Amino acid sequence: MATEHFPIEAGHIMLFARSVGDANPIYYDANAAADTEPGHIIPPPTFVQSSAQFTEGYNLRPVIGEPWFGSGKEPTGIQRDSSGGGGGGTGFHAEQHYEYHAPIQPGDVLKAVDMPGNSWEREGRRGGTLKFNESITEYYNQDGVLVVTARSVGVQTSRVVE
Repeated sequence: MATEHFPIEAGHIMLFARSVGDANPIYYDANAAADTEPGHIIPPPTFVQSSAQFTEGYNLRPVIGEPWFGSGKEPTGIQRDSSGGGGGGTGFHAEQHYEYHAPIQPGDVLKAVDMPGNSWEREGRRGGTLKFNESITEYYNQDGVLVVTARSVGVQTSRVVE
């Protein structure tokens, strides 16, 4: 999810916190946040994932007039390839980790840099060979300071689990 320009805005932080059901005032109340260790509003831990909405061509963001993940009468809104290609239920997101190096605050503008992580395999009980792939995204603020490292692990099975 390489994103060149991810502006951090107080309203976005508040709405994200509400969407995940977290009412901690550090996410929206500047007066309450002033008495905390960072001393200002900060986003919830998973907030940087929303940088995808600033990435051109992000495949999970709806495009007006086109089917997208989550629309239509099919579970994904997109017809599966009858030849068995295109995933067809053999891949999933397994883990997500966030390591914060410095606080993020309203007014920051982040840049996300993607890089590959480790890959490994193991034999599964029902899905055959499981191929694990880690991807790493580093988020830098406008001063070039590394503020967050996000690690994601995806799994691809060698066959569909029924």
